[in-house]
Amino acid sequence: SDAVTAVSDSLKADTYAHFKVKREIHVIPNFIDMQRYEGCSTEGVLKAFAPKGERLILHTSNFRPVKRVEDVVEVFSKLRKKIPSKLLLVGDGPERPKIEALCRKLGTCDDVHFLGKLKNVEEVYSVADLFLLPSETESFGLAALEAMASRVPVISSNTGGIPEINENGVTGFLSNVGDTDDMASNALKLLRDDELHAKFREAAYQKAKQFSKESIIPVYEQLYKDVLESVAN
Repeated sequence: SDAVTAVSDSLKADTYAHFKVKREIHVIPNFIDMQRYEGCSTEGVLKAFAPKGERLILHTSNFRPVKRVEDVVEVFSKLRKKIPSKLLLVGDGPERPKIEALCRKLGTCDDVHFLGKLKNVEEVYSVADLFLLPSETESFGLAALEAMASRVPVISSNTGGIPEINENGVTGFLSNVGDTDDMASNALKLLRDDELHAKFREAAYQKAKQFSKESIIPVYEQLYKDVLESVAN
């Protein structure tokens, strides 16, 4: 190939470590359409899932082991003992039966909604108070970025490319993989302090703007131009 890209510094390092890549790897992150997450109607969603003003916790994934969805449920189980809340799980995959069984074991079934795959997931992002992403690893963490574009702070694991998006103590909080106690503690810290929560919401949105299509596509275009010029010469 004439050029190699990676979506994060973490993926760049992993690529060099596991493959015999001699070319320079250009880090160009994923991008999103910020307008997609603006102006979503929230009234109907709130009435459906938080009729009594409960806090809404969101997770979206393909329900595979690497996503550690069981940790999402564990964190939520700790949260709901402290504050009225509901968990919205978007997506589907091989771990879903296991997660449903865990909900029954923990007695959280009445407060956990399995929404399956959604076309307009931004409508759910728009009503969430927190986004949970406790993955074993992520090359980038696009779901977290989508949440941040919707002004939703992120509680995540400190792994892979996630810290390049979710800034600890600014846009959300980072915890060690599997540390559900710390994740729950950080979540409570935000949910119990409206002023702090509002500050994190705005910081998350401003961070997401750095990954807008208007910011990132020109970087790709410049790389294409540079490659074409080098080939021509």
